[in-house]
Amino acid sequence: MKKFLPLLFLILSAPFLRAQTPAATPPPTNILMWRCNLPGGSYSVALRSIVSVSSHEYMVDGAVRVTEVNIDTTGNALARFYYIEPNIPASPIGLGTATIEKAQQLLQEGAERSGQDVWKKVVKNYPTTTHSHTIEYRVTDKDSLNKLFESAESALRLNKNTVFEVK
Repeated sequence: MKKFLPLLFLILSAPFLRAQTPAATPPPTNILMWRCNLPGGSYSVALRSIVSVSSHEYMVDGAVRVTEVNIDTTGNALARFYYIEPNIPASPIGLGTATIEKAQQLLQEGAERSGQDVWKKVVKNYPTTTHSHTIEYRVTDKDSLNKLFESAESALRLNKNTVFEVK
């Protein structure tokens, strides 16, 4: 019995001895990501979390046309990137499209000078969009938005780390 006491002591004290030894630092993980850097912020998502990447256009009250890219994930937030432009309808009174475009350009320039240019900023309707778990980014041109969609879709399809930058 005396032979087994030291062994019994060692077995019973092993958990305490283990707790006193410092834990090894876990190795860094290599998570495949899609990252987008924009003037308004940055968005990063693990590729394994992306469920879908979509692009579509719609009209808002007949006044503006929105082109939108959505990145849906397994989390509870939806990433939404969009380009918004005024809808330029055919004039019923014979004014040319160039005249309407010029008038809209002058309105935009005036809004920029006053610091109230909503055409370049994300517009939120509190509390609806604030609490809808939507992360929104405004893109200044449609070409950049199309390239953003291609980048996200390609990263998902090829399962490849990707960084996309919008200037």
